[in-house]
Amino acid sequence: MKVVTCPNCQRRNRVPAAAEGAPRCGNCQRPLPWIVDAGDNDFAEIVEQASLPVLVDLWAPWCGPCRMVSPVLEQLATEKAGQLKLVKVNADEAPGLSQRFEVRSIPTLMVFRHGQVVATQIGAAQASVLRPWLEGALAKEPAP
Repeated sequence: MKVVTCPNCQRRNRVPAAAEGAPRCGNCQRPLPWIVDAGDNDFAEIVEQASLPVLVDLWAPWCGPCRMVSPVLEQLATEKAGQLKLVKVNADEAPGLSQRFEVRSIPTLMVFRHGQVVATQIGAAQASVLRPWLEGALAKEPAP
């Protein structure tokens, strides 16, 4: 469980890492930003089985570009509350995922729909680049 402050009414809500649908504020019922952490052991449950599209951020605490892009991703997750889940994966603590997705550089961003990667962005970028990339990715359907 993670505590998230509702951007609408400022009420604090507990949000699970995995659930059906999208989290809503217990007070005002508005969609909440869904920002959680995942690793090698819970990635399938949190990302691949999610009912919403998922933006995965593979990052590391020592990575300057990762720290620069993180607030942009959190802003996008807030803007897309109810439509998107942001999952942060510390690449140092999830070597299996880094290997599985052949991550050679961080930050690496991936959008998942129905458990499949539909878009990848490598390296840090500003909101003016990431917003249209994310919009395009959300419009894509996974390959059959």
